[in-house]
Amino acid sequence: MSAHYLPRRLPESLHRDIRGLRHHFTRWAGTQAGTTPIVLLHGFMDCGTTFQFVADEIAPAWTLIAPDWRGFGRSGWNPQGYWFPDYFADLDAMLDWLAPGTPVDLVGHSMGGNVAMIYAGLRPGRVQRLVTLEGFGLPGAPPELAPGRYRDWLDQWRDPEPAAVFPSLDVFAGVLRKRNPRLTAERGDFVARAWSEALPDGRVRPCFDPAHKRVNPMLYRRAEVEACWAEIRAPLLYVAGAESDFLERLQGAGAPEQVRRLVPQLEPRIVAGAGHMVHHDQPAAVARLIEEFLDR
Repeated sequence: MSAHYLPRRLPESLHRDIRGLRHHFTRWAGTQAGTTPIVLLHGFMDCGTTFQFVADEIAPAWTLIAPDWRGFGRSGWNPQGYWFPDYFADLDAMLDWLAPGTPVDLVGHSMGGNVAMIYAGLRPGRVQRLVTLEGFGLPGAPPELAPGRYRDWLDQWRDPEPAAVFPSLDVFAGVLRKRNPRLTAERGDFVARAWSEALPDGRVRPCFDPAHKRVNPMLYRRAEVEACWAEIRAPLLYVAGAESDFLERLQGAGAPEQVRRLVPQLEPRIVAGAGHMVHHDQPAAVARLIEEFLDR
């Protein structure tokens, strides 16, 4: 049996209809009443609840809120599939609810960091301060990949991938720890519980729509993304894990000195002993970086 992680800061679950889909939010109330919440945006194949480790380490005065993106966690599934611009529109609607008329602090990991970075350029007056954790974009895709990508997309619509199912929660937690050896047994158990639902026969199913595994037919156009980044006006904390290969895989495109040409107010930081899942690997170090950045 897996060891259990005991949260020090108890969350609450909220639900809200956002652009026609029921969305789930995890909220950690702060001790300072009336403050605008820090919005935490999770990455691909994750959910907002797993920011618990950072929530337990960060100053208790701040209120934190983490949505589950559409098709992830406890949020609704979209039968027509998933398109990246929908995340910008979802976030826009979320902020109109969470902080109407007030600039917010955004913290995003991986995919969530990419959403936050682009959104901060699209709505510069809506974002006060910005933190991206391993969310540095993707390599640009050459146009000659387009025919094969469209064919793969068509084939996957015809023959969709089945939902993943694991024999037990312990097996699922073990798979998560194998993928990320830095994940402790207690945190692995917590992530597995947060990101799965139990089936009647005792098996568990990860909480995500299998349609997310379908290839995106639209090629990644990095030049367009960087044009959006160039309109960011918020201070930007740009955080990488020392043991992550993500920046290396970008072949220099995500290097802080390159991105600083677009966003001069960028502050780079490296977290020791962390890979791509930096907020799971070293939550105390991530919390300190966020605190110091927001306090300034």
